[in-house]
Amino acid sequence: MSSSADRRPPTADPAVAANRQLPTANRKSALVGAVFLMATSAIGPGFLTQTAVFTGQIGASFGFAILASILLDVGAQLNVWRIIAVSRLRAQDVANRVLPGLGHLLAVLVAIGGLAFNVGNVAGAALGLQAMAGVPLPWGAVASAGIAIALFLRRDAGRAMDRVAQGLGILMIALTAYVAITAGAPVGEAALRSVLPTDVRLLPIVTLVGGTVGGYITFAGGHRLLDAGISGVESLREVDRSAVTGILLTGAMRVLLFLAALGVVTGGVALAEGNPAAAVFRAAAGDVGYRVFGVVMWCAAVTSVIGASYTSVSFLRTLAPLVEHRQRTTIVTFIVASTLVFLAVGNPVRVLVLVGAFNGFLLPLSLGAMLVAAHRRSVVGDYRHPRWLTVLGVLVTAIMAVMTLRLIAAL
Repeated sequence: MSSSADRRPPTADPAVAANRQLPTANRKSALVGAVFLMATSAIGPGFLTQTAVFTGQIGASFGFAILASILLDVGAQLNVWRIIAVSRLRAQDVANRVLPGLGHLLAVLVAIGGLAFNVGNVAGAALGLQAMAGVPLPWGAVASAGIAIALFLRRDAGRAMDRVAQGLGILMIALTAYVAITAGAPVGEAALRSVLPTDVRLLPIVTLVGGTVGGYITFAGGHRLLDAGISGVESLREVDRSAVTGILLTGAMRVLLFLAALGVVTGGVALAEGNPAAAVFRAAAGDVGYRVFGVVMWCAAVTSVIGASYTSVSFLRTLAPLVEHRQRTTIVTFIVASTLVFLAVGNPVRVLVLVGAFNGFLLPLSLGAMLVAAHRRSVVGDYRHPRWLTVLGVLVTAIMAVMTLRLIAAL
């Protein structure tokens, strides 16, 4: 018979155990930082574009897709963050416990997907600076990458990352709220169609779920908490609160963008296909709105560069001991590589389309592994995972798996 010690979840990183007792101020900062890191990782250039496009297609009924996706996002993120916290293992190490080699596969896929998305994030940052101040795209890309690199080279990189994510996240929400108010959206109609839609489509829901908790994004905050020493069953209340808050913060930004776009579309403005998000801001607030769009786009893109780089490299730490000891160098290399690809390719749209299939594939794979791990004592010890969370997680996994297979079949 195994002892109670044998049923305790293992600790993969001695630093995690050593830092478990954080000062209250540092603990609060790490919790808030994890919320904003996850949320701002999700709010990238694609996030802005998707929201404008789908609002233009189905109008007020897009509110239903947002509401449904938030519920599914909560199910996915609560499962993932809880298992990371309880096991005190990074997601790829949890996956390796479920099936040897699965974690390595997951790490490679997340890193490749993160690198490809980072090309789009760098491009978005360049577009933001161009709209904001007329900066040429190549210079905007280099300047934005340089800012992200400077952050990671700081001695207190973790806390600096938390503060930057919080500051730029709040700025994005405030500016988008201004545009939403200016656009004069029919709020009553939006609220009604969020629960009684006239046009229900599965694709927008799945796209929003994949864009919010797909790929590296769902692990960003969970890994940040683990690195900050916030883990274990005793921390679950804080972990749950942070996970849900991150999704709600992302949802709030989505709703504000939706209302801004709905106000513009309702007013009879056709959104430009090339840059529908910019068209929303310009139509709502003129040239000032276009400059505001530049600021929002740049904030969204730079914070996504930070989140994608940090989280992707946190997966690579399992594959190579050198990455574990040279984490900052690897992150800087990751950002430089993304920037060079953008400068060489110039138009990352095709890359982003292809990597979208990656995200659809990654969520059922990673979430499925977490759900299996949630019921293995060798991973979570005596912890009992809530049945409702398991059911919700299985539902999200099944929906995303079916849609991924359909996407693959259509290619």
